[in-house]
Order: sequence, then structure tokens, then C-alpha cells
Amino acid sequence: MKTALTIAGSDCSGGAGIQADIKTMLCNGVYAMSAVTALTAQNTMGVTGIMEVTPEFLGEQLDNIFTDIFPDAVKIGMVSGSALIVKISEKLREYGARNVVVDPVMVATSGSKLMSDGAVDTLKEYLLPAAALLTPNIPEAEVLSGMEVKMSADMVLAAEKISKSYCCAVLIKGGHKLNDANDLLYRDGSYKWFSGKRIDNPNTHGTGCTLSSAIASNLAKGYSLDEAVESAKDYISGALAAMLNLGKGNGPLDHGYRILAEQRH
Repeated sequence: MKTALTIAGSDCSGGAGIQADIKTMLCNGVYAMSAVTALTAQNTMGVTGIMEVTPEFLGEQLDNIFTDIFPDAVKIGMVSGSALIVKISEKLREYGARNVVVDPVMVATSGSKLMSDGAVDTLKEYLLPAAALLTPNIPEAEVLSGMEVKMSADMVLAAEKISKSYCCAVLIKGGHKLNDANDLLYRDGSYKWFSGKRIDNPNTHGTGCTLSSAIASNLAKGYSLDEAVESAKDYISGALAAMLNLGKGNGPLDHGYRILAEQRH
């Protein structure tokens, strides 16, 4: 069995973070492991508290994982502190981590800020250059590229800037009312659009975490980058189309829709 590691924060409500990542990895056919960067107090309505682990403890988690069950892919999500970002980058280099997918989580779907300005600078310097793929949404792509993204052509230019800055592939996620569900993959000087189904579901909590984890899972299984993105988008579409409706705010996806469909039959 192929393996994948998520390095991210915990979402006690189960819709995003390591909980979403583990569900996604399992449902995409890999063995999931996690290194927790922070505990969050949150639900479908927002984030009320964040408690970071120490860099030393995060490093200890990563040592235990890499020296025993070496991951075939690594997904990195919410890392709110500079010292944690530096520690992750050190461990990725030390162990020669492969298929590193970084979801530069700066703002929660609910609008809550998850990363300080100083941490964003550290992320750019230490962690992004270690990535094989970055998966920013539109607001995050604007931060990383230093430009406004208002049209599809802006997505291409922003992706080019980000790719050249960090020497990696970039998947800018559409949505945010720009082009519905179409994502742009840019790498090695060329780009490709991945069209997505527009699904009228207001519950999108954890979609970014889920997409990056699905891509990492597919890379762990040996898929090409194009195949990994295509398959991950199909999975996201199914999880949205299942129309799970939990909570009083922006609810979670149905990560286990494939398993549940089999059980019903």
C-alpha cells in the first residue's frame, strides 16, 4: 500500500485540516499519516482559537514518521507559525521527502485569518521552494504573485510568476466567483485548464484541504501530475454532489461518499 503524510492543523469539527486529509487519503486508496501543527477550536461558522505545537514536538513527529513508514507523498496545509515552517523545511530536506504538495492556507473558507504576515514571508522563503506543487486559491495566489487576479488571463500570469519564483508547478484553484470551478495548472512554462462541474452546494468547508490531499494521494500512487489533478477534481465533485448538510454555517463535504454508496448497495 502506498502512503501519504499530512502536515496540518486539526479541525475539531472534522471538515478541514488533518481530519479532512485523512478521510480523503483513505478514500483515495493510500495509507494516511499525520503530523499535527496546531489544534484549532472551530466549526462550520468559524475559528475561535488556535494552539500551536512546539517546533521541537513537530520535529519529533516527523522524525518518527520518516524513520519508520516513509511517505510516498506529503501534503502540507495550515502552518501558522514561522518556527514551525522552518522546522518542516528542515525535516523535508533531511529526509528527502518526495511529491510534496503545499496548500498555502492563509485564510479559512469562513474568512478567518490563519497565518500572520511574518509567517507568510517565512513560508515563501523556506517552504514553497521545497514543493513539487502549490495549490493556492485566488486570494492566496494574489499574495504569492503580488498582483490582482480578476480574470482568467490573470490566473495564467499569476501562476507563471509563482512557478518561476519557487521553481515548482502551480495549481490555481478557480471559484471565488471568478470562473466557477475551473482550475489552472502551470508548470515548465506551459499551462492547462481543468474544467470542473459547477455544483450548487453552499457547503464548501475544507474543499482546499480535500483537493490537495487527493492530489497528494494520487501522486503517491504514481499518477502523473495531470492524472492526479483530474482524478482529485472528480473526487471533489462527487463529495460536493453528495449534498451533505451539517452544521449551522459553511458545512463540510461528504468525504466518504464512495464508501457510503457501496454500503447502500
